Formats: sequence, C-alpha cells, structure tokens
Amino acid sequence: MVFYEPGVTSHNLPRDPFKSCVVPRPIGWISTRSADGKDNLAPYSQFNNLTFDPPYVMFAANQTETNTRKDTVVNVESTGSFAWNICTWDLRHAMNITSEQLPNSVDEFVRSGLTKTPSTVLNHTVPMVAESPIKFECAYFSTLRLPGNPPMGSVDVIIGKVVGIHIKDQVLTEGMIDLKKVMPIARCGYYEYAVVQETFAMMPPGDGKMAVGLEGSTAGNAKEWKQMNEDKKQEEL
Repeated sequence: MVFYEPGVTSHNLPRDPFKSCVVPRPIGWISTRSADGKDNLAPYSQFNNLTFDPPYVMFAANQTETNTRKDTVVNVESTGSFAWNICTWDLRHAMNITSEQLPNSVDEFVRSGLTKTPSTVLNHTVPMVAESPIKFECAYFSTLRLPGNPPMGSVDVIIGKVVGIHIKDQVLTEGMIDLKKVMPIARCGYYEYAVVQETFAMMPPGDGKMAVGLEGSTAGNAKEWKQMNEDKKQEEL
C-alpha cells in the first residue's frame, strides 16, 4: 500500500501519481483572442462542465514555468470571451502541438495547421477550431485563484457560461450525440491519453427524476420546477 502526504512525505514512486489517479480527464481545448487581436489555442485537462441550466464550464490553468499567468487566462479576463473545442482522435496531433508554451505572438492555429471559424454570439469574437465537431461559445463569469508552490503550483480556475453550442451533423445518430463517431480523447496519467470508442448505458434507480440531472435536460428541469410550484399551490388551497 502506498500512502503519502503531498508536499510533506515522499511517495517513493518513479513519478508523481496524483494526476494518474483522477482519470480520464476531458480536455478543454480553449481558444481565445486577445484584446489586441492575437489568437491563442491551448489544451487544458483540468476541465469539466459544472451545471446544465444554464450550462457552465470551468478550466484550471496553472502558472507557467516562469511563474506567470497563462495567455489564455489573460485573454479571457481582458475580453470576457472564450471557446471550448472538443479534442478528437483525428485531432490528437494538432492538440499536442498546441500544448507547447510559446510567446503570445505565436498563433497556435497556424502552427498546428488548424482552420479558424469565428464565434457567432460572443461580444468579443474568438476563433474556434473548424475541424472540431463540438464547440461551445463561453462568456467569462469568474476566476477562482488557488495558491500553490512556485513556479507552477498556483492555478487560475476560470468559469464561463455557455452561450452558444455548435454540433456537427456528422456526429449525430438519430438526433443523439454518438461518441463512437466523435471519438473524444481524454488525459490519463503521465503522458498517456484515452479515446472513447465504446459506451454502455445504465438508468438510475428510483422515480426517474435523477435522470433529468444526469441528462442535463433544461426542459426536464423546467418541468420539475413547474410541477413543484403547482404542488405548492395545491397545498395552500
């Protein structure tokens, strides 16, 4: 049995195991445009959705190796806009290219050979990855800054409200997102990734109301709220 206290005692393993324990992690491929018009694209595996009605997402950006904030964070906070682009098996090499820490004068879209497509509803237009089959347009909401050990330990947790969703028809089957067509990739431990090629379904037990949250159904949530209000009125009569 391995037990250690992070930052206090040694794990005595060849590599730090922490990130290998929280897997797989969806990749937030975040695209931004700076206030002066420079485009940026970078992947963040400390990424996820937070809620669904309305939808919010988050990504966490550690400091750079020179103890400075990431360009992505600066761009989001200064412009109020960013986009999330799903990373797929076919785009894995392009994603890896954009992971390199480069000066903000370098355009990762150009460097990786990706095509830009503009956002449609954000106040500050940002480029999105045209080749990515699923994209979110996100309006900046807030930053939670967690302190850590220099140079890279501190992290900016960026939260954004999803205001526009793009889904290509090619990844739909009977109106449902088909992950076997998307083939999203995710970060695992060390330098390993995973690709989703198979799925299985399980319905939660109970009266089915939990499924509203699991699906992320805004219509179902509104229906539950309406029913709660109607039941309350009946109790008051």
